[in-house]
Amino acid sequence: MERRGKQTWHFHNPVYVQGTGTAVGPEESKGPLADSFDVCYDNLYAGEENWELAERRLMKDAVETALKHAEKKSLEIDYFLAGDLLNQIVTSNYYARELEIPYLGLFSACATVMEGLALASLFIDTGVAKNALVAVSSHNATAERQFRNPTEFGGQRPDTATFTVTGAGAIIVGTKPAPIKVTDATIGKVKDLGIKNPFDMGSAMAPAAADTIVTHLLETKRDPSYYDVIVTGDLSRVGSSILRKLVQDKGIHLDRYEDCGVMIYHQEQPIFAGGSGAACPAVVTFGHLLKEMNRGRIKRLLVVATGALLSPLMIQQKESIPCIAHALSFEREE
Repeated sequence: MERRGKQTWHFHNPVYVQGTGTAVGPEESKGPLADSFDVCYDNLYAGEENWELAERRLMKDAVETALKHAEKKSLEIDYFLAGDLLNQIVTSNYYARELEIPYLGLFSACATVMEGLALASLFIDTGVAKNALVAVSSHNATAERQFRNPTEFGGQRPDTATFTVTGAGAIIVGTKPAPIKVTDATIGKVKDLGIKNPFDMGSAMAPAAADTIVTHLLETKRDPSYYDVIVTGDLSRVGSSILRKLVQDKGIHLDRYEDCGVMIYHQEQPIFAGGSGAACPAVVTFGHLLKEMNRGRIKRLLVVATGALLSPLMIQQKESIPCIAHALSFEREE
């Protein structure tokens, strides 16, 4: 691994995508990317007794699908890195006890998937592992119950609010040659715009996304046109417009830019400003974007997962919302 600048890792030893898996809930199954997901459920319970068990089922489905696509058994995986949005990342912890793979639990809110993939890729590049598994999940009902109000409360929400994606995404990276490589990772810094409104996380996260994108381009000495697509994790329609302005102020124009939270739903769905949640960048990247890379429609992809590092207690104490963004670049080999 070569360190470029202060925040970017360039992987010298190839880190190949071995397989991916996705599982989603009912609203995601109605969206424009529905055909790209591996497992789709028509209700929030996913055949389980409660929503927390349903989220665990989603992660299990995603991991089992990734193992199948990678043609790997769990015994061949050296490390499992996972995270979710629930207190003490219980979805990941409780599922990890089933896998019996050396495990690292992670939390960067909705940026967790790229934090995990950056570390997994570092393990592969340095020879610490031959195969590493990363998984994240989120569930609309579990997140609403934990972060805001009981779903039965029926509180009104503003148009700036986002809709937590019900889903899970998993990816296996390893040393076996494959068409798609992870080439670079830029580790973000925590940024805080001073926003205290948990119903406007797109605005809160935009500065962190902008800082990571600008840093990545400067440290890799790349122009945005190097990438066929640059995507953020879940800035929504509100945060996306702020991001464009912030990077434009730095002289950078994002002509090939999209946001996973906007991509995953039709605008007429009841999703307010767009999708959010740890699963949002994971299912869009692993379900749609990497499949587009396998088809040869995308050659170079930069994914900038964004996370709001808030908690209900801090919001009740009138604290502002610190945010983070981690970036991973993927390239297709012909």
